[in-house]
Amino acid sequence: MNILVTICARGGSKGIPGKNIRLLNGLPLIAYSIKTAEKFAAASGHTVHIGLSTDSEDILQTAKEQGLSTSYRRPASLATDSAGKLGVIGDLLTFEEKSTGRQFDYIIDLDVTSPLRTVADLSTALAQLQADEAAFNIFSVNVANRNPYFNMVEQKEDGYFGLSKKGKFLTRQSAPAVYELNASFYIYRPVFFTSHIATAISDRSLIYVMPHACFDLDHPVDFEFMEFLLKNNKLDFEI
Repeated sequence: MNILVTICARGGSKGIPGKNIRLLNGLPLIAYSIKTAEKFAAASGHTVHIGLSTDSEDILQTAKEQGLSTSYRRPASLATDSAGKLGVIGDLLTFEEKSTGRQFDYIIDLDVTSPLRTVADLSTALAQLQADEAAFNIFSVNVANRNPYFNMVEQKEDGYFGLSKKGKFLTRQSAPAVYELNASFYIYRPVFFTSHIATAISDRSLIYVMPHACFDLDHPVDFEFMEFLLKNNKLDFEI
């Protein structure tokens, strides 16, 4: 089985400038995704190719220092604030198919800004997707801390506020389970891209529920919190 692991890292970042190569507990942030991809490749028993998409020479150099080199350069049209991630992955997939001469059975996208994942997470999620032949993709989530049936509200047409989803639940535990995307990884079948689906959540999507903490780095305080967890060995799993 041929698997393409994609690591996509744009040079511009407004929330945390330079975050893709910023040091996190002594390593550039992108290094965590590269190392996880390498560990997965070694343990999977499949043919795994790791691809990098970036528009930044600094990121290219940092990735090379961490063992990942590429001749691919992300087109300017896909390096803007408005460019969607699926277009970026699709362009990289086309490049890697041509350059390697392979057709990939699965594409695993590792998001640089959400590195709290394990090889076991990737392997288990891949097995879930393989088991459902009709599914297009699977993505990682955590059980949500807030529930729209119980303690999330939104504005109604009359200007007043009510629960986001209808239901008469007296406890959060009795409300239907909901999940939040943690942006850590997405696994796709090639048909996802040939079908030109617009968003990562399709009508044939599966979820992989992380059995441990996972969150992405959107704000500077997120970076500080993750570094605290890593430096002080507060995680109960190994990334």
